[in-house]
Amino acid sequence: MRLFQWTNGYFYAGEIIRGHEAKRNSCSYVDYLKIKSRNSCGGFLIQEYFVLITAHCLERIEVTLGAHNIEEQEDTQQVICVQKAFPQQDYNPKTGINDIMLLKQEKKAKLPKAVQLLRLPKRKTQVKPGIPCQVAGWRKLAPEGRSSSTLQEVETVVQEEEKCVDCFPEYYDPATEICVEDPKIKNTSFQGDSGCPLVCGNVVEGIMSYGLDNGATQRVLTKVSWFLRWIKKTMKQS
Repeated sequence: MRLFQWTNGYFYAGEIIRGHEAKRNSCSYVDYLKIKSRNSCGGFLIQEYFVLITAHCLERIEVTLGAHNIEEQEDTQQVICVQKAFPQQDYNPKTGINDIMLLKQEKKAKLPKAVQLLRLPKRKTQVKPGIPCQVAGWRKLAPEGRSSSTLQEVETVVQEEEKCVDCFPEYYDPATEICVEDPKIKNTSFQGDSGCPLVCGNVVEGIMSYGLDNGATQRVLTKVSWFLRWIKKTMKQS
């Protein structure tokens, strides 16, 4: 099974495949990130000044809050430039380990109905296998299909660690990552939604990081609870 390769790395993850269009404002915590010279990523607001995303999306970034259709200039949208990016200091682009980054925006986000903060988990919480969660983002509706202009969401299921250990024996780290999807279910996230949140019970548990390029449904997400101390320290110091 071949892995996608992106600059200085080996994984490429995130498009929503065979999901459905999200109800407007139902996923108001998901942000659209326009990135110079590469595919766009997703992200999510955790504080009025801070967006959480994967570190492999690091380039010149502009954040659009409150978007549903990214091809339209909606009244709900707030376009904010990023003042500074803070990739996790131990991020390894070749293995995908510690794939997490904070973005500090140049100005404070307004929080109407279309723009909401996403609640962080408690420290080192474990999401049990079998728990249904949701991933929302933009991008393609099929591996070779067109990109979606509207926000899509799909339900995913947390898996036993062994599922991703078998798929990614050289890279998967159970301590810092979460394994999701079910091979029996034909709903999956794929290329382009890197940085989008895994939401379980209104709490963000993971960030879409990487997967296989063959349409297999196993996906690996950065475990947010593992990095809570770093997140809070970075926001406080910046």
